[in-house]
Amino acid sequence: MASTRIADHLGRVLGGRYRLLAPIGTGASAHVFLADDVRLRRRVAVKILHPALADDEAFLRRFRAEARAAAALNHPHVMAVFDWGEEADGPYLVSEYLGGGSLRAVLDRGRRLSPSQALMVGLEAGKALAYAHGRGLVHRDIKPANLLFDEEGRLRIADFGLARALAEAAWTEPVGAVLGTARYASPEQVKGVPVDGKADVYSLAVVLVEAVTGRVPFAAETTVATLVGRLETPLEAPPELGPLAAVVARAGRPDPKERLDAISFAAALQAVAPELPKPEPLALAGPATLDLNHLAALEGDPTDLGIGAARVTSTPPVAVPPAPAPDPGEAVTQITATSVPPPTVDAAPTSVIARPEPAPAKKRASRRGAEKAEVTAVLVSPKGRRRRRWPWVVLLLVALLGGGGTGTYLLVVGEQVPSHPLPDVTKSDRATAEGALRSIRFDVAVEERYIDATTPGVVVEQRPKAGVDGKGKPITLKEGKQVTLVVSKGPPPTPIPDLTEKTEAQAKAEIEKVGHVVGKTDKLFDETVLAGIVMDWAPKGTSPPKGATVDLKISIGPQPRVIPTLAGRTYESAAAALEAIGLRAQRAPDQYNDDDDTKGKIVGASPSQGTSVKRGDIVTLTVSAGRPEVPALNGLTVAEAQAKLAIVGLTLDGKYGPSGGKVFLSTPGAGSKVKPGSSVDVFIL
Repeated sequence: MASTRIADHLGRVLGGRYRLLAPIGTGASAHVFLADDVRLRRRVAVKILHPALADDEAFLRRFRAEARAAAALNHPHVMAVFDWGEEADGPYLVSEYLGGGSLRAVLDRGRRLSPSQALMVGLEAGKALAYAHGRGLVHRDIKPANLLFDEEGRLRIADFGLARALAEAAWTEPVGAVLGTARYASPEQVKGVPVDGKADVYSLAVVLVEAVTGRVPFAAETTVATLVGRLETPLEAPPELGPLAAVVARAGRPDPKERLDAISFAAALQAVAPELPKPEPLALAGPATLDLNHLAALEGDPTDLGIGAARVTSTPPVAVPPAPAPDPGEAVTQITATSVPPPTVDAAPTSVIARPEPAPAKKRASRRGAEKAEVTAVLVSPKGRRRRRWPWVVLLLVALLGGGGTGTYLLVVGEQVPSHPLPDVTKSDRATAEGALRSIRFDVAVEERYIDATTPGVVVEQRPKAGVDGKGKPITLKEGKQVTLVVSKGPPPTPIPDLTEKTEAQAKAEIEKVGHVVGKTDKLFDETVLAGIVMDWAPKGTSPPKGATVDLKISIGPQPRVIPTLAGRTYESAAAALEAIGLRAQRAPDQYNDDDDTKGKIVGASPSQGTSVKRGDIVTLTVSAGRPEVPALNGLTVAEAQAKLAIVGLTLDGKYGPSGGKVFLSTPGAGSKVKPGSSVDVFIL
């Protein structure tokens, strides 16, 4: 796509709907325009891809599939894809327009993010990646240019799926080559092996380091050196990152199995957020402006792999005259790509490796193309066929490390191996310690041990030890010497004791005896476990590291019972209700009552209804005998009549007749129903 054609796009209407208003960005594979959606009357961004892709069926198939998948993503930190289509001069993608510009634009203006701002960028990007990875989409090209902001500073990740589609285009690197931008590619992308979401996490960690420090980790003079530099070396998080350093280091481990995934990365950032101050608002770059007179200078990125201009055709390599001999003691840093012939079975490669000469100013413009050709020559077979690139990188490394015949490879002038002061990496986490030692070319061996009162993953010992010798000079080692790190696996595993039927005091003693700590103690009611006895504990049946917290549940016996409402029931019914809740019934003497309708029913309970009592307690019930009845008194002496009336709760009031006689009449008469405590008059003869 020629640069001069950008202006020709202005005013075009794509798909009968999107009118291109102004250019807002450009790259090796596409141009981006601000456009007007004439149907919905809104501003959108339209990315028009290279015209060469219009006839590439492999790319178009992948583009359609990836565009559909990207359009299905709905997350506040993923750039929304509204539409896609194909014109005669190439496919295009329609997305939301973000007026805050990209992180790349912020950094290119010389601005750096504070650790707090970097945390927000990493957290928002991590959440977006976790969402996409959970739906089977891997970005493969996380870099500052693909981290965009809206006008309020909210981050969006752009171009989901596009990197994978471009990988299948015939004009880019064949399948298996390193995808994305070399400066941010993960080690597995360099190797050409299948990648998962952890590759995006690695790239995001590299982006955060650059955003805070302004330096891209492992960036070297050439793209090959950039790629090779990160294959086995952990990403070293600089101290400028503050509390973020440990999280970034874990996200930058070369082995994906040891690396954080997106969910864990976001969670780890969230965990360190309280250690940082509130972030200042980002100084957004705003929408990109494009100077049409300088488009040629913006077309290429020497670290962007898969650029058509750098393709190697089937033309045999052209021999290059040997470079001048390097100065004594200066290590070789430049690899002449055109001197690497195609592999054969019987012949070893005969590449020439020489140090670079300072590039004159007039040659700098062509250096980008040379570097791109250099990468392509290493990773692509001479006939342009698709092959696995990783074996070629291995062969290249073997050559760099001295493989081949005498005089074939010149790696380092002189036989003197440099020495370096041995740093003290004890108390550092494993990734940081290994990175510090490998950065000065020491070999590292790791021993993992369980050690009391230590933190897992921290170096507790190194051999040899750092320090000073007898002359007060720092201890040094030659490059290639081994440093052994003893890394803690934490306190040794210790079984949790069996606390069945232990009292609370006994349980605490057993826990402390094996080196664990008593944690939360809950007191709970239980119908079967006696008060003061252990009901349960956690963890249970495991062997956590010594010093683990053990939580206890202690019984306080059965739950109290509340005496229900029993009035109006028969004694038998009330007794059954009490027994059902674990209480016992006892009958008191029946009690006369003024209401004759309550006869034979409960009229009182002790303790009273609604009272809480212990399981098994006795409740005394009083049954009504109804209204008392005047007994027959005829023929009884006065004393006898008085006693008989008292039995039913009545009293003898008036006595009429001679003393010493017997009753011949009572009022009320015998059989009469009266109120409890009523009096009766008698007549005596």
